[in-house]
Amino acid sequence: MVEKVKLTIDGIEMEVDKGTTVLEAARDVGIEIPTLCHLKGVCESSSCRVCVVEVGPRLIASCTLKAEPNMKIQTNTKKVRDARRTVVELLLSDHNRECTTCNRSESCELQSVSKDLNVRTIRFQGAKSKTGIDHSSASIVRDSEKCILCGRCIGACSNIQTVHAIGFAHRGFETKVTTAYDRPIGETSCVNCGQCISACPVGALTERDNTHDVWKALSDPTKYVVVQAAPAIRVALGEEFGYPMGTRVTGKMVAALRKLGFDKVFDTNFAADLTIMEEGTELISRLTSGENLPLMTSCCPGWVKFMEHNFPDMLDNLSTCKSPHQMEGAMIKSYFAQKEGVDPKSIVNVSIMPCTAKKFEGEREELSNEGLQDVDYVLTTRELAQMIKEAGIDFRNLTGDTFDNPLGLGSGAGAIFGATGGVAEAALRTVYEVLAGKDLDAIEYSAVRGLDGIKENELELPNGKKIKTAVIHGLGNARQVMELIQSGEKHYDFIEVMACPGGCVTGGGQPIVNAKTQTAVNVKQERAKAIYEEDQSLQFRKSHKNPYIQMLYSEFLGKPNGHLAHELLHTHYVKRAKH
Repeated sequence: MVEKVKLTIDGIEMEVDKGTTVLEAARDVGIEIPTLCHLKGVCESSSCRVCVVEVGPRLIASCTLKAEPNMKIQTNTKKVRDARRTVVELLLSDHNRECTTCNRSESCELQSVSKDLNVRTIRFQGAKSKTGIDHSSASIVRDSEKCILCGRCIGACSNIQTVHAIGFAHRGFETKVTTAYDRPIGETSCVNCGQCISACPVGALTERDNTHDVWKALSDPTKYVVVQAAPAIRVALGEEFGYPMGTRVTGKMVAALRKLGFDKVFDTNFAADLTIMEEGTELISRLTSGENLPLMTSCCPGWVKFMEHNFPDMLDNLSTCKSPHQMEGAMIKSYFAQKEGVDPKSIVNVSIMPCTAKKFEGEREELSNEGLQDVDYVLTTRELAQMIKEAGIDFRNLTGDTFDNPLGLGSGAGAIFGATGGVAEAALRTVYEVLAGKDLDAIEYSAVRGLDGIKENELELPNGKKIKTAVIHGLGNARQVMELIQSGEKHYDFIEVMACPGGCVTGGGQPIVNAKTQTAVNVKQERAKAIYEEDQSLQFRKSHKNPYIQMLYSEFLGKPNGHLAHELLHTHYVKRAKH
């Protein structure tokens, strides 16, 4: 039985579980205490002191203060309000306050706290940190002059992802968040996942903006501009236009893309089905030969780069399949171009992704054919929303539209790629039926669903062979499993890994959710729920049943894992230094 603690907050007597923080206890009774550095499960360091409360004669940060018996807390005295305002004024005194041009304007937590605390003047004027902007990464831009040293980005990178690309350096006024030896972020072992961006309360970390490149392509009459949208986009884009979290806006998204001027609007779900055909065949082949097991998914570029830096000796275990949007890009510039009579050199392929790592992936020379990159530009969900707003499109009043074919029809199996466990479930739906040689009614594999960081399952296939699977999200969990495999303590046949906690639905390019909302709402769960609703709403729910996938192999590719498929849909990886 959980021990209880009685305390009083602002005259309200309450009883909470032992170990509950004063911040949590206050929120339970509707008392909102401002925070900046606190991000539940990511950063709980009480470094900013914005959340101070009065406990007797002392001011103590409430985010790490545990409730104690008979404790009396005051959250709204003059002493508390003055202390909070002073902290915020000091933060603002060394902050680049170009709020009107900052990409986090109106979604900045420092801005919100300043407004809530009625900070209208700044009494402290002095030296300002001058560090410049780091543009070295293909995915992430760092503007340290906007950094408030809250440590949330470090918590995401080190505690959750175990990448350790950034950390605190120096002391006092010289303190800053930086990389080892102040290297540009693009020269480190950063995997571009963007979880630091999602954690950052201000505009110190953002994705590299490619909207100007796409606008330029759209206005060029010599270019044939094609767009594809990942499954996780349609369950998050609506948040940028005031829809409740987890609202599916597939039809409106397609209509908006068409209004922006794209020549064709395709669905990455189609290529997710294609990935299952290739990866499922690869899995059956490896299970038969017993070589390079476990087979590990390669859909997530953050995970792939993590492997390249940290476990280079296990690169042969990665599936050789390109990620879905890269496969679709390859098909757009070969199969589609041939079918439509369009010169591949005139095609500009734009991917709308929930992921900042896809920007880095799109530039990899391993993901090209005959000198043409499979994907030319990657936009995040946030960037797409910005383009829609910039174009003056009334998103909420759009009439729904449908994707173009032949690369626009995806199955439910393709849709669930957006949630952790989705790739494994989609693969099992196809592999099981291929081996059984018949259609099966039960197609949902609940054992690989859910938000546990590491999920294990054993499935008996129709041929009697049992395969052990692991489904992992978050790179800290992935590191743990990889080390267990290396030591011989664990054995699996098939492993799905998504770098971002929750999978693509909470990727580094998705709409920013502030710390207060993240405390109240399970973002991963709400968006994943919508992904599974999308699956259930679709006509086809198995990748190999998609008629356009069948037509692609019949007309062009021949067979899964065949010669042409390997040439266009498969790739290799590179060993990278660990620093």
